[in-house]
Amino acid sequence: MDRSDFIKLTAAGTLGVPLWGSEKFTQSESTSDRESGQPNIIFIFVDDMGYADLSLTGNCKLETPNMDRIGKEGLLCTDFYVASPICSPSRVGVMTGQYPSRWRINSFLATREKNKKREMANYLDPQAPSLPRTMKEAGYATAHFGKWHMGGGRDVDDAPLPQAYGFDESLVSFEGLGDRLLQKEHFLSEDSAQLDRGKITWVEKWEKTGIYVDRTLDFIERNQNNPFYIHLWPNDVHDPFKPKPEWRDEFSEYDNNHYQRDFLAVLKNLDEQIGRVLDKLEEIGLAEDTMIVLTGDNGPTDWPRYYNQHYWPPGSADPFRGRKWSLYEGGIREPLLIRWPRKIKPGTVNESSIVHAVDLFPSLCSMARVKPPEVNFDGEDLSEVLSADSEKQRNRPVMWEYGRTDDYLQPGNPRFRSPNLAIRDGKWKLLVNDDGSGKELYNLEQDHAETTDIKDQHPQITNRLSQKVINWRKSLP
Repeated sequence: MDRSDFIKLTAAGTLGVPLWGSEKFTQSESTSDRESGQPNIIFIFVDDMGYADLSLTGNCKLETPNMDRIGKEGLLCTDFYVASPICSPSRVGVMTGQYPSRWRINSFLATREKNKKREMANYLDPQAPSLPRTMKEAGYATAHFGKWHMGGGRDVDDAPLPQAYGFDESLVSFEGLGDRLLQKEHFLSEDSAQLDRGKITWVEKWEKTGIYVDRTLDFIERNQNNPFYIHLWPNDVHDPFKPKPEWRDEFSEYDNNHYQRDFLAVLKNLDEQIGRVLDKLEEIGLAEDTMIVLTGDNGPTDWPRYYNQHYWPPGSADPFRGRKWSLYEGGIREPLLIRWPRKIKPGTVNESSIVHAVDLFPSLCSMARVKPPEVNFDGEDLSEVLSADSEKQRNRPVMWEYGRTDDYLQPGNPRFRSPNLAIRDGKWKLLVNDDGSGKELYNLEQDHAETTDIKDQHPQITNRLSQKVINWRKSLP
């Protein structure tokens, strides 16, 4: 059985995993006949989740039944890309519907000095297009619970609060301002505490997602009679992995690799916490009218220390080459799962449409019947792909930038270190440095693992795509 067959079988429920039909989501007449006709939206953006960290997409070490349910009871899009192989710009792409470099965010936000060195802003400009603001203006109650990392932290004390981007409520971590959960015995949390600007609660890392979910459930309860838009952005599987000590017992077979053991323990807890959200929606009769979107913000970690200690890093981007900090597929390709029982047929799998994170803004607006702002989106309205069994294709190629100076984080595995620009146009993917060096061309229909560079066999395609992405890079601030 190849990977494509595996995904189709699991999505169809034919590997012994029950697939719930629409009858599971029977709603009361008062709930299903909502006057607005607008779905609730819960966007779950998992920090550092690899493509194959879900059992639905290949994890053989651990079952993730709750996250899998979202795809099995809705849509699994296998050719989904995030905006960057690192957290801050990846999140900006989702928020704005535009390539993050347009807002001078091309790596993770750090200290003022480091941001300046990398030609970066200190935070996302609050004048940027904002998906939550658009939803709020359309009558949605809005909340952000979880990792932020679009401004605030280290020595940046003047970043706007999440409310400046359209959120009614927020609870973030050390990489944001406003009310936040800070980790005990954690130097960046200690830096954050010095910045004030919000209620601070000190917790263990393993407690954070449960608290974010508590806030999510409370927000749902309080806003169940009106449409709501919620970010639930957990960071359990971002290293270092810090499970509750007793969670490790279930994974004692991995005691000789404590990184793997602790990763699996926090991944299981994450899945259970997401299960609480699914259960609450069913309990109060909102499951059918709630769209749940789940994906990851970039590939799994690849610190050199793992290899130096003779471990393979936890998390999996199989079958792709690359991990976090890489523009190869494993750094930017993620599964996209969307469940919306009222509109999306269970077991829908799309393996042909290329969808990018910048497409989510215009697409979710269309699906929610919300008018998007009149801005120059880099994203396209692919609502037809995300809500129906459609193989519609994008009109334009998608592009990435990662790295402008020598101090950008790079994968520990030398084979995963990529040129700093990439473009995908249909089956073709080209990588190149912004000075024109290091060209690599792959046919992803024939070589999804990017093993064989075929630029010499296709010089015209290579020149066309390299010129296009380099010109795009030159157009950026």
